[in-house]
Amino acid sequence: MWILRVLSAVVFLTSIILTIPLAFDVGGRACGLAFSLSLASFYFCYSLLRLATPSRSRFRWSLIQLVSCTQWIILPSLLIWSLNRFSVDGGDGGSWVERTFSGKRAEDTSIRQWILGPDGLLETVTVGSWDKILQWLTPVFQLSEGFCSLLVIQAAGQVTRWLVNRSGRSDSWMIGLLVMSASVISSSVYFLWRIAQFPEISNVDAILIGMAITCAVFLCAWGIGSGKGNPVESSLLFAYIVLCIYQIFTDYQPSHPVEQPSPTQATDFPPFPPIIMASYSTLMQALSMLPSAIHATFSFITAALSTITSSVLISLAYRLFVLYASTRIIPAVRESGARALSQEPSLEDSDGAGQVLGALSWFSPSILIAVYTSLLMQHFASTSGNGDAGDWWISQGGDAGGNLWRWINVAGTMALYALELNLGKEDLDDGLTGHWKAD
Repeated sequence: MWILRVLSAVVFLTSIILTIPLAFDVGGRACGLAFSLSLASFYFCYSLLRLATPSRSRFRWSLIQLVSCTQWIILPSLLIWSLNRFSVDGGDGGSWVERTFSGKRAEDTSIRQWILGPDGLLETVTVGSWDKILQWLTPVFQLSEGFCSLLVIQAAGQVTRWLVNRSGRSDSWMIGLLVMSASVISSSVYFLWRIAQFPEISNVDAILIGMAITCAVFLCAWGIGSGKGNPVESSLLFAYIVLCIYQIFTDYQPSHPVEQPSPTQATDFPPFPPIIMASYSTLMQALSMLPSAIHATFSFITAALSTITSSVLISLAYRLFVLYASTRIIPAVRESGARALSQEPSLEDSDGAGQVLGALSWFSPSILIAVYTSLLMQHFASTSGNGDAGDWWISQGGDAGGNLWRWINVAGTMALYALELNLGKEDLDDGLTGHWKAD
């Protein structure tokens, strides 16, 4: 049964990752926002239905199972409806406010057209409000990522400290963790070198980068030297600061255009032995005989993946990881130690924090859609602000964006870690690992 749940979660995540940027790319900004809003509303109502369903009610259980099975039909239906209803056209009728107060009301054939028509009152209230909500939630998501990352870093530090001090093979763990920390720092230094090669970095940006890296190095040295931290914590903190800086200045695209290799002259000998070439030809011939529907599916997936950059996917994966890990770490630190790592947060918890985390876990699909849409909007805004081909985002009323909250997240994360080092004790084994047994 758990295999079906994992498969359903993978299919859901894949469909969300592919369809939302496709709606933005094909239909425009309003279409993408409308599709995202419809998905978030559907899964919000679905979560409410699951939450209100008693375990003994067969009717409501059957209704939930019906909705769960038909969601794979509802999702493409909402995409088609959004593309049909909100796609960008060549008309320039203006919004309902402009048509009302500028004398263009005569263009609307009726009150119904003025309220329910394109750029009408209902569309402005729903899609426009969703746009504003996502813009207001962007700082919340950014700061939450930094706070949750700090929780994960400190939890990793406590676990590794317990492995070194309490386990039987402490020397082996110490050497292995030192090698891992050195590898993380070396990788971070490489990406710092990559950042230094970006041509769009100004003098102000260079000063901010230098200040951030200097503070990070000072905090890492302070933590290791005072005994309140360890190399694992320091390396992970340094890597996260470098990750934030890398996300500010790059879209994970090459800094210079990739040169196309010149065509080489055909050789007299095949690149592989004849048996491999024959097997490859047979495989390609078998794939060419597949039904056209499968080819169309592959073409659709390829087109959808081409609208997503790796920066958005990496940011989404990392943000989901730290948010999910925090829902396990917070109850473990507050109440039952390491045993809470294997327990899902629930509304029935006696702790208020556990109840809040349990409520958030019930509405995780809607939160996922909001986080992903916010990341996509940040990506489109950053490409538009750089004057690239993403100027269509500004032309459709989008914000040019900025990196202010990302810099605030960097400063806030280091400030919280410095406060923890200042107020913390040298022996921190009484938190997450205080309930563990050592033979």
